[in-house]
Amino acid sequence: MTVNKTAAAEVTVWRNAVVVAYAGSGLAFASWVSRLPAIRDGLDLTPGTVGLLLLCMTLGSFVSVSASGLIVLRLGSKRTIRTGAIMVACGMAITGFGTSVLATPVAVAVGLAVIGLGSASWSTASNVEGASVERAVGRHIMPRLHGAFSLGTVAGAGLGAWAAAASVPVFWHLAAAGVVVAVSVTTAAAWFRADVTPVAGERKYVPDNFEDPFTGPIPIVTAGASADASGAPLDNKRKIAEAWRDRRTLLLGVMVLGLALAEGAAGDWVALALADGHGQTDAAGAAGYGLFVTFMTIGRFAGTVVLDRFGRVPVMRWCAALAVFGLGLFVFAPVPWLAFVALAIWGLGASLGFPVGMSAAADDPAKAAARVSVVSTIGYGAFLCGPPLLGLLAEHVGILHSLLAVMVMLVATFLLSPVARKIP
Repeated sequence: MTVNKTAAAEVTVWRNAVVVAYAGSGLAFASWVSRLPAIRDGLDLTPGTVGLLLLCMTLGSFVSVSASGLIVLRLGSKRTIRTGAIMVACGMAITGFGTSVLATPVAVAVGLAVIGLGSASWSTASNVEGASVERAVGRHIMPRLHGAFSLGTVAGAGLGAWAAAASVPVFWHLAAAGVVVAVSVTTAAAWFRADVTPVAGERKYVPDNFEDPFTGPIPIVTAGASADASGAPLDNKRKIAEAWRDRRTLLLGVMVLGLALAEGAAGDWVALALADGHGQTDAAGAAGYGLFVTFMTIGRFAGTVVLDRFGRVPVMRWCAALAVFGLGLFVFAPVPWLAFVALAIWGLGASLGFPVGMSAAADDPAKAAARVSVVSTIGYGAFLCGPPLLGLLAEHVGILHSLLAVMVMLVATFLLSPVARKIP
């Protein structure tokens, strides 16, 4: 009984630490995204140039996310998240310095690239850590972990709107936010547990040095040195390659892709779309993004109950349908207030794509790390690569109408929803 209480207490602390990692990531992301209008105005950029700047971050992220599976398996999720948080904080400071002090797009591009390099592997490692603590808790808590990310974006968007309204220089805003993120996440990482797990296939959480009263000491392996059923070590590259060849894992990635793109497009373009397409102020644009992430947060915290009652497949279909409706209403809204209503619907629709995809990829705990990294790579790639391409499309059709391209992938998400069905 004492062991069980100790284990339960450790799992609670572990879960709370993972919540901090997700929330810190959201705070960092929303902080610089909410200042995109100020960055655009400070450097006198066109939508296409903004898209090129975002592409610099995308390139850094793509390099990082492509190697994220190997990085997490080699370094463990704790070290990966700590390193990523520090890199993101440095990138935010460079981005702000390039805007407010140097006033050159080159420095901003470097800062965004550093943010991309740090955030992509951080995201994958967080999903691996989240899937591990979800199995330990024994409930579908992944939506709520991603809800913590959304709470972080709500806070970041709110602070960004305040900073824009108060004319706070971009440098001081982003530098301060970066320090908060780096300190909180690196401190919380001390309680992460995914790097110390039971042998392959074991589902229960086991504290360090725990001895089962019936079977004796339980062997423990690290994320960088996992073993197969016979006890032989598995090569990390081979595990990742096998995950990339798994049909269900790839289809899960494509399913996540549509809703990830819907979320990423909102993050990068909603503030500018409200400002340029619906005639709103920069502060109103940041507030609009805050509304989007608020309702996405509501959807994620409600996700555990909804998923337990209806299951993954119906929920994914409804999410895709709501995202399509909300996005279309936002584009064609005849009055600004209706565009804000559309953002709420869009946010609800985009809320559960990532969490459900990560949980589904982790159905088999023995292969969870590799498969989660693959789905994260595909989804996160869409989250990052899509918005810059929308910026190039916006040069020809405008920011609002460029968002309609997202609907194509949302249809794919709707059709692929059955792949999320839980496997034994």
